[in-house]
Amino acid sequence: MKAPAFAYAKPASLEEAFGYLAHPSAKVLAGGQSLIPSLNMRLSSPELLVDITGLKVLSNIEVKDQVVRIGALVTHAQLEKSVEVRTHVPLLAQAVPHVAHAAIRNRGTIGGSLALADPAAEYPAVAVALEAVLVIQGRNSERRIVASRFFKGLFETDLKAGELLVAAEFPVARAGDKSAFVELARRHGDYAIIGLARHNGRFAFLGAGDRPVLFSLDGNLAKAKEALRAGLKPSADLYHSSAAKQHLAGVLLERAWNA
Repeated sequence: MKAPAFAYAKPASLEEAFGYLAHPSAKVLAGGQSLIPSLNMRLSSPELLVDITGLKVLSNIEVKDQVVRIGALVTHAQLEKSVEVRTHVPLLAQAVPHVAHAAIRNRGTIGGSLALADPAAEYPAVAVALEAVLVIQGRNSERRIVASRFFKGLFETDLKAGELLVAAEFPVARAGDKSAFVELARRHGDYAIIGLARHNGRFAFLGAGDRPVLFSLDGNLAKAKEALRAGLKPSADLYHSSAAKQHLAGVLLERAWNA
């Protein structure tokens, strides 16, 4: 299939971008690895496509005041190669290789993934586990929101019309922190059947609901698995029942706990 007709704009500055985003049917194009297929399948039909890939100000990784600020246009491949991410946000570094395939990691961006809010995606769960702060900018304002409040439901976020997710801020890892990312997929690069981002006592599951599902677990592993069985009711998919996914979630919990 082919995409429906749309107008196209490539702003040279954030100010120009917000001018285009004032259009009531504008859609942001970042990496395009999810948007372009949805256009071709007629699942999305914006009147105006705003291509922000030229905004280099959104392509930086900075470490300052115990925070790693990652611009929305930083690609998966950049994250994978980043010494700063590997050193200061090891949970994110562990998650990146699970994202699709190399060709997609070369184009897809962290901002695009977070803004799409796919419940089977890796970054939303990592952001929730790490209590990352997402930086949202409008034409005349900027606001910050913690990741657990940013994701509202299936492909639904706290982004409002005319706003742009410009960066994600992750806390610098401390000595003694325990982080682990584990995922089960039918083949490497496929969407996860179930996945888990663990940071200390925060366990965020992906592929278990309409958004990352967070558990605060401590004590011993047996009690943690019991709490998981009582509280996690993962959604079934085409290939796996809820019971099967719950069992697999327990397997991942044990792996992350012992990592």
